[in-house]
Amino acid sequence: MKLKSLILAAALAATAGGALAGSHGGKVKVGMITTLSGGGAGLGIDVRDGFMLALKMAGADNVEVVIEDDQRKPDIAVQLADRMIQSEKVDVLTGIIWSNLAMAVVPAATAQGKFYLSPNAGPSALAGKGCNPLYFNVAWQNDNLHEAAGAYASQAGFGKTFILAPNYPAGKDALTGFKRFFKGDLAGEIYTKLGQTDYASEIAQIRASGADSVFFFLPGGMGISFLKQYADSGVGLPLVGPAFSFDQGILQAVGAAALGVKNTSQWSKDIDNPANRAFVEAFQAEYGRLPSLYASQGFDTANLLLSAMARADVGDTEAFRAALAAADFDSVRGDFAFASNQHPIQDIYVREVIREGDVFTNRIVGVALEDYSNAYVDQCRM
Repeated sequence: MKLKSLILAAALAATAGGALAGSHGGKVKVGMITTLSGGGAGLGIDVRDGFMLALKMAGADNVEVVIEDDQRKPDIAVQLADRMIQSEKVDVLTGIIWSNLAMAVVPAATAQGKFYLSPNAGPSALAGKGCNPLYFNVAWQNDNLHEAAGAYASQAGFGKTFILAPNYPAGKDALTGFKRFFKGDLAGEIYTKLGQTDYASEIAQIRASGADSVFFFLPGGMGISFLKQYADSGVGLPLVGPAFSFDQGILQAVGAAALGVKNTSQWSKDIDNPANRAFVEAFQAEYGRLPSLYASQGFDTANLLLSAMARADVGDTEAFRAALAAADFDSVRGDFAFASNQHPIQDIYVREVIREGDVFTNRIVGVALEDYSNAYVDQCRM
């Protein structure tokens, strides 16, 4: 789905005593730049839908959202951000899925005095020395789910794992994170081309490597292609990955090839708390499908914004930053707080792919990391 200059008025419930004035006739204006066409469009659509659902559930009209499709191209994303900041006069930016696009947009946006709330991409460069008071990541730091996968692989007794990921910032963070917590040896390490769909060569290398397991990070269509080709190859080694390769939208395309695979995530539809139960039910009612990890992140990002608006005016930068840092909202993940570099502190779970009726989905089978932050906090000076 491709959206051009779609402007949506969305909801914000008036909170007693809250400071809700924005710079646009009492509204806060949000610029959402995300991927809505081409490869990876499902991820951006889910972030958008989760974000907009949270605003709708709040029930009023104090947030205006301008939505644009970045087409997964950094130059397009930069052009859109500049136009939103300079012409649309947005107060807050959000929406980017891909770390290479985040690296192009976030520093420029914060340099122009705009808040950026990331619902997905969390490159290490923005968590450490490149941190910024106006930048908050509501999802995770890129390494996190891969660190949890490394911890799980060690707990499971794997001793010689073959690892692969795309050659872009999130892929490099992925393998760095996995290796940080994996205690065994590597049978091989490959960076694939971003957007690659043919993995015959990589699977042949896995077959010949002597590995006892495989860890891979291949989000979106890349993961679908790899999983199907891996299942057809008959290699048969256990797979471990982050949720991005086993998320709700991907699973329906992969089907039975993913059954039983363990993956790591900070969210799952079966987390048992009131906020998550309400989110899953409302998302299904609104969109006719189960929510994904990306939808949950969009939902939490919107609720973080609403919680800050209830405490401070977006025009008061220091007060609004403090209100965001307080993270005074009910996350679908349960306990949620920001570390000093404004990335989440949260539990990261181990999930297993299962079938519920005709639907492939995940269930939590354990916790890989508890109350975990990220490896770059001490590098952040602000």
